[in-house]
Amino acid sequence: MGSCCERMGPQKNTYVRVSLPAVCFVWQIAMIILFGVFIRYDEESSATWPEYRDKKNLTDIENDFYFRYPSFQDVHVMIFVGFGFLMTFLKRYCYGGAGFTFLIASFGLQWALLMQGWFHSLDLTTGKISIGVESLINADFCCAGSLIAFGALLGKVSPVQLMVVTLFGVTLFAVEEYIILDLLHCRDAGGSMVIHCFGGYYGLAISWVLYRPNLHQSKRLHGSSYHSDLFAMIGTLFLWMFWPSFNSAITDHGDGQHRAAINTYIALASSVLTSFAISSMAQKKGKLDMVHVQNATLAGAVAMGTAAEFMITPYGSLIVGFCMGIISVFGYLFITPFFEKYLKLQDTCGIHNLHALPGMLGGFIGAIVAAAATEEVYSEQGLINVFDKTGVYADRDQGTQGGFQAAGTCVSIAFGLVGGALVGLILKFPIWGDPADDNCFDDEAYWELPEEDEETIPPVLEYNNHMIQKGQDITESSFSVEQS
Repeated sequence: MGSCCERMGPQKNTYVRVSLPAVCFVWQIAMIILFGVFIRYDEESSATWPEYRDKKNLTDIENDFYFRYPSFQDVHVMIFVGFGFLMTFLKRYCYGGAGFTFLIASFGLQWALLMQGWFHSLDLTTGKISIGVESLINADFCCAGSLIAFGALLGKVSPVQLMVVTLFGVTLFAVEEYIILDLLHCRDAGGSMVIHCFGGYYGLAISWVLYRPNLHQSKRLHGSSYHSDLFAMIGTLFLWMFWPSFNSAITDHGDGQHRAAINTYIALASSVLTSFAISSMAQKKGKLDMVHVQNATLAGAVAMGTAAEFMITPYGSLIVGFCMGIISVFGYLFITPFFEKYLKLQDTCGIHNLHALPGMLGGFIGAIVAAAATEEVYSEQGLINVFDKTGVYADRDQGTQGGFQAAGTCVSIAFGLVGGALVGLILKFPIWGDPADDNCFDDEAYWELPEEDEETIPPVLEYNNHMIQKGQDITESSFSVEQS
């Protein structure tokens, strides 16, 4: 075996010994200062809770922690374990997939608490941001947008670039979320619009600007292995199991949370069957493609995000999952190759088919279901609760609400595409330590790897159960270890 450099190609662009520590230290110190200036516990997490509890005639069990923390645990697992393992499908980029997910989310959640706090919970009299368990959930949601974008860039950018992607991604997310949820007064419990649609188009726009015409030089590593696909499937299963919590985590206590979990659960199950069906139909021999199973099986939950708390009905949820499984698999079969060939857009994970397109469709599905909502189905109080028809929005009719829901989807697409293009231009500067075209999709560019065994130990055949029936053939064979 030749030297590391001979095997991998040029290493000059991947030196981040100065830039990565500088970014991590400086930005973490900035977080400490900003948290010290702005962040405080809210009333339900402060030591003054007993006084507040008695004043409001509450009990400890009514503390929001007991309603939200189980959902927060599930969402947190999705962000760090689900997304992390889903990114490990490349045969030589498992460290980068899981490790950089860890880095992005750990920085992103800190910046998100500040950005979302400034827009949603800043007390103008004290200048402080109050945070509680719901703030932690929303911060994880915010990180999800940047992690989705990471999927399009997987293996092609440096960790320093990923920090920049996260810095701007969280900032853009907070702004578009404020416009969609506060100014337009849209409902988007599971984030089809603000998380998946934005994150998907944000990552795609960055990848389009950073197009690599000679990426085929790393083609030998742009694929999976048996074990890397198995690791990625672990990520899929974690995401699949916990997605009902993701879509219901910040909905209203009671029926809203209950209904969102049911709708997501049903849509997920439906998308699995259609994903398997279309994946098998697409191959001449009917064999399944693990890429489709890892990704398209989740598309129903993405599309259900906006309408999760609406009265879409259980069979409506099945229809959403059914359609999204088909659309997502067809996306991997036709849209992703089309994008790369004609639009010069290299989408490593196929985030367009799992996040961007289902997120956009989920936003429009939510708009249709909102516009069709009636008092007979929801009840008068139900309409008020589900669509937050209070204050200046008390008289907004459902047709208008549906129009604003559709407008919110367009806002998320615009923020993703325009914001991603601008961030991509920033990342084109040759100062970030990104890998060369023939050095992508390889952990060795940024990670110290354990030495691989040069020798393989011959199996002891008599102890392998699956070889027992072949004993006669082995005895008669002239094969020996020395001859091997």
